[in-house]
Amino acid sequence: MALSAERLQAAGTRAQSKFLVAPNQCDLLQRGMNRAYLSLAAGEVANLSDNELFGELARSLPFAVEPTQSAAWHFQINHLRTLAVELPNAHFFFEFLIPRMGRRADLIVLNRGLLAVVEYKVGQSQFDRSSLDQVYGYALDLKHFHETSHKLAIAPLLVATAATTGDKHIVQWDEDGLARPLRVMASELGSTIRELSQRLGGGIINAAEWLAGRYRPTPTIVEAAQALYRGHAVEEISRSEAGAENLTLTADYVSNAIGHAKRTGEKIICFITGVPGSGKTLAGLNLATARQRAHSDEHAVFLSGNGPLVDVLREALALDALAKARSDGKATSKVLEDRRASSFIQNIHHFRDDALTSTQPPIEKVAVFDEAQRAWNVEQTSKFMQQKKGQVGFSMSEPEFLLSVMDRHNDWCAIACLVGGGQEINTGEAGIEEWLRAVERSFPHWHVHLPTSLQGPLSLPRVVRSRDLHLATSLRSFRAERLSDFVGHVIEGDAAAARSVREQLTSFPLHVTRDLASARRWLRSKVRGSERAGLLASSNASRLKPHGVFVKAKIEPAKWFLAERDDVRSSDALEDAGTEFDVQGLELDWTCVCWDANLRREDGVWRTLQFKGTRWQSVTDPERRMYIANSYRVLLTRARQGMVVFVPTGDLEDKTRPPLIYDEIHTFLLSCGFDQL
Repeated sequence: MALSAERLQAAGTRAQSKFLVAPNQCDLLQRGMNRAYLSLAAGEVANLSDNELFGELARSLPFAVEPTQSAAWHFQINHLRTLAVELPNAHFFFEFLIPRMGRRADLIVLNRGLLAVVEYKVGQSQFDRSSLDQVYGYALDLKHFHETSHKLAIAPLLVATAATTGDKHIVQWDEDGLARPLRVMASELGSTIRELSQRLGGGIINAAEWLAGRYRPTPTIVEAAQALYRGHAVEEISRSEAGAENLTLTADYVSNAIGHAKRTGEKIICFITGVPGSGKTLAGLNLATARQRAHSDEHAVFLSGNGPLVDVLREALALDALAKARSDGKATSKVLEDRRASSFIQNIHHFRDDALTSTQPPIEKVAVFDEAQRAWNVEQTSKFMQQKKGQVGFSMSEPEFLLSVMDRHNDWCAIACLVGGGQEINTGEAGIEEWLRAVERSFPHWHVHLPTSLQGPLSLPRVVRSRDLHLATSLRSFRAERLSDFVGHVIEGDAAAARSVREQLTSFPLHVTRDLASARRWLRSKVRGSERAGLLASSNASRLKPHGVFVKAKIEPAKWFLAERDDVRSSDALEDAGTEFDVQGLELDWTCVCWDANLRREDGVWRTLQFKGTRWQSVTDPERRMYIANSYRVLLTRARQGMVVFVPTGDLEDKTRPPLIYDEIHTFLLSCGFDQL
């Protein structure tokens, strides 16, 4: 929110901008207007009373001002007057939106070539690690995702207002112009910003042009779920502003289809396809949260057969809701927040088992099935139902049974299936074909919405096709939109094609090493703020054990993905490796993929093996070979910012680890374009 477009325009034009001057500053300002609750130049502060400043802040808040927020703003307004005197050429933005996180930074200060990100901890005397990571995360997001911040020097500053000491003279700058977070006393904030600006010697930043810069956020699925659960729109946390409108178009298409079905009493099933990391899960979460908020009577639910994903998202939502409630001074409990999160995100197998106990329709009218390609075929479902559930003679595939459960509704209902290609990793996974066969065979009265890219021999009587149902651009890695293409060529064994794509991945580090200790050092050197790193390995990579990577030791996914860095159960501890079953659908910033001999090069092609007892055995079943290859496809597409692959050297005295096998894997990866670490 700005006090006036004219004032901000004047603030930007009276200085020599380091950006190109736009013909219409007011137009630029309007584009970024809602990013900050309050925007003003240092010279304007003295002309406004405390009540006027507080009123502008409170007016932008979408809910009543809590006492703790009121106290914080009163302190910051008073402190602003001091800063305005000490930094007469600065421009200030209060409560600046950080879209990827769905949160707002307390204060952004633009001062002579420096962008200072300030987080206040009013009344605190200590600089705790979580607060340092918080302000560092804000600065990282601006550096990575805000176009007009890419080339600026950015300093994250944590102000503990009751602190008696800081470290303003100890500044560590990274190569991209981002400083490590500084601990600053309130009384020294102005002088710290001034001194940093003087050292940099940059020109004045045009505030209007900086504010209007496009944002290209790519949240992790955990961050996205938390933001959507808090009520943010998908546009705030996606890259739609920068051209990835596909995600928004998909959400709108499915929402309109559900609305039409509701009005006409139809039953519909929509299939959303996409490349790995294209935002399928994000689209599903957005659909479920939007329907819950606007149509609570539908009891929209997000269902996933991916147990680790369910556990991680539930825990993340509960912890975030608990922290927010406590910061707002509201009463709640972890048990209550766990229950709320569990009603929104459910394990599809629990949903299925509950339906076995009754013939009544479920309360849910809208069901979003994540990773629908992982649903079981007839053989696997029948075997499970008879052996584990006592359902003698059960003869339906999992897709057919789930359709039959929703078909119990007398009137309308809707299913949205999120389908990823080439990532089937479990025995008996049916893929999208079984969903379509089930409709053709048993539910011809259902209306089917398919992406235009999906063609097949099935005869479905009620089909609508739309290109809006396919997500073609990977959002997982903001540094490498073509990473999934590169990985695909590697898994297909096409080194030339992989190398061609690798040449376009200039900002995505891809390394290979024969030394796991070096890989760990590289990961630790790369992680900043709240970024996460971790070791990954195939679930059958049994001969990594001599290197301390024991895939049979199960991780706790919620702890592995969410625990603090000093927790040995955390991925950041770089002790326990996550397998394809633990990490599918989730992601890390930096990864080390530990490659074993179960996928090896022989006679110029990939050969798949499995370790049983004391030796490697060839895998002849085509489906099982695909699962092993796909396990590496999943592992190689988990990184958002960079990856190193560890290939052991082997051991001549261990017949299960022949050096030649590992040497050929290493040589092939180098030929694909991986750089030696």
